[in-house]
Order: sequence, then structure tokens, then C-alpha cells
Amino acid sequence: MHNPLHAPRLVRLPALAVDPRPPGPPPYPGMAWIVGGTFRMGSNDFYPEEAPVNLATVRGFWMDRRPVTNARFRRFVEATGYVTVAERRMDPAGLRGGRLPALRGFSRPTSRWSCATGEAWIPGACWRRPRGPGTPTAGLERHPVVHVAWEDVAAYARWASMQVPTEAEWEFAARGGLDGRAYAWGDELSPGGRTLGNVWQSDFPAGSPAAAGWTRTTPVGTYPPNGYGVYDMIGNVWEWTADRWREHRTLPDPCAAPAPSACAGEASTAGGTPDGGVPCRVLKGGSYLCASAGCAHYRPAARVPQREDVAAGHVGFRCILRVPAEAGEDGPAQPPR
Repeated sequence: MHNPLHAPRLVRLPALAVDPRPPGPPPYPGMAWIVGGTFRMGSNDFYPEEAPVNLATVRGFWMDRRPVTNARFRRFVEATGYVTVAERRMDPAGLRGGRLPALRGFSRPTSRWSCATGEAWIPGACWRRPRGPGTPTAGLERHPVVHVAWEDVAAYARWASMQVPTEAEWEFAARGGLDGRAYAWGDELSPGGRTLGNVWQSDFPAGSPAAAGWTRTTPVGTYPPNGYGVYDMIGNVWEWTADRWREHRTLPDPCAAPAPSACAGEASTAGGTPDGGVPCRVLKGGSYLCASAGCAHYRPAARVPQREDVAAGHVGFRCILRVPAEAGEDGPAQPPR
């Protein structure tokens, strides 16, 4: 899919002296050094919320090579006794907007590209039971943790003495050094017929939601890494970033084409606050629900808003460590890996 919204615009990048060598050994196992630099952020060729392309600069940082898995998140919970938003008993009357957040899973869609396509509220769904009661994470230890709201993600990062990447840091890392390209691996979705990320494998909502024998998420690292040695930046699960949502332009309707909401998590909202005044954060990377027939969110530039108090079965996260390190609160004495 390639629906130009604007005339192509060439941008000359300023020269930037960058030392590609990491400042030392990885601070924790399983981290990659992202060298930093200036890049073309966004896209003029797909969805309105990604435009216009602008130059952004990020400093070098360490990044998790893979999303946080169920196994890693369990270690955090066991060490701290933390209870996620989706696991808590809540009274809608005491919430902003008067609605229960979180507790959202996905069932097989029955309609095409409606605002509720594929979404279902599943009481009891949480990271321990990703598809609702009776669906434990046994056998999914190496899958990305899901059903984590922003509060949960921030709590994990503080415990790990790490940070959540900004949108610019995330997109720079996802591009893997291929500045201005449509996908994390170049300008072809499936070069040589190869599938390079866990995305919907045929027309949505029919067909198969995943490859390699899995029907939803896949184990982290199933598909090849990008140029920075980082896995699963595209597909599998959307990933939280630290940035509050901001529209680059005004959309007439939150469900306006060309961006369908089937894999977008939340409707587009201006100003970072949807109904009820709950702020939104930016999600990046797409998920296993993104399909080539109408939903091209499996790209570094793709971005959608997510309410901070909402957890979903196709949304996870990873952490970074900036240099110099910004010490988090309540961090463990030893790497929590």
C-alpha cells in the first residue's frame, strides 16, 4: 500500500560527527548500542498523522534488543509484588470518564475496518491471562508481555533503573540506519517474498494473523534483527513510548480513512486527551493485527495514540538506557534480567 498524501520532498541531512563505538560494554545483557544522529522522522506517503517529515536528532543510547517478555515481567512482579492496572478491582464511578480502563483483549473480527473491528472487552484479561480467564502464559515465557498500561510500563522501567524511549528514539532505532526508507528493512514490504515481521499474513479479517505456527504473538527474536541488531521493532506488538500524543494535523473524524482502527488500539485524538480527559501516549511499530490490505502500520514512521489507562492484548514495550545513565527510582542492585 502506498497512498501519497503529499508531493515527495527531499531533505538534505546536516553533517553530524558520530562515533559509532559504544561507550563501553552493555550495562545489562541483551542491550544494543544505538549510535544516535539526525534522521528524517515521519512520512509524507502514508497516513496523515505521520506527516510532515521533519528532521530529528537523538543522542546515543542503549536499547533492549527485544521487547520485555512475560518471563522478565514476572521477575519484576515477583520482586516487587506489583499489581498491574488490568488486575486491579476498579469502580467506574471513581475513574476519569466513568469507564473501566484496561481489560481489553481481541477476538476474531466479524466486520471489516469498523472502529471496533476485532476488539472485545474481556473481564479478567491481564498479563497473566492474556486471552482472559483460563489462558495462562505457560509456554509464552519468551513472548512479549501484553496487557500493560502506561502506569505498569513506567513502574517496570523505574524498577529496572531504565527509561522508556521517546518517539524519536524509538523511530530512530527502528530504522536501523536506513534513513527515509518506508520499512525497517528497505522500501519493499516483502523483499524476495520473505516475511520479516509478525504481521497479519493475508486479507484482514480473514486469513492467518501470524506465521511460524503462532496465531497471535510470536516469541521475541523470531524474525531477523534490523541494522542495529534490534528485534521485533515492526509487528508482533505495538510498543509504548514516553511521548504524549500530539496530532501533526487535524483529522475530521477519529475513524477517518486511510488509517483504519483495527490495529490502532485507540481512536485518534488531538491534544493528548481523549474522552474523559485521560492522556494518550504514542504507540509505535504495529502488531500482529496489522495487515497489508488496508493497514500499513508496520513501519518505523507509523504512530497511533493509546490512553494511558488502557491495556491491550497487542501492546507491549521495551526499555532503553541513556548515556549518561539517568538513575531510576528503586532500581535493583543487580541487573534484573
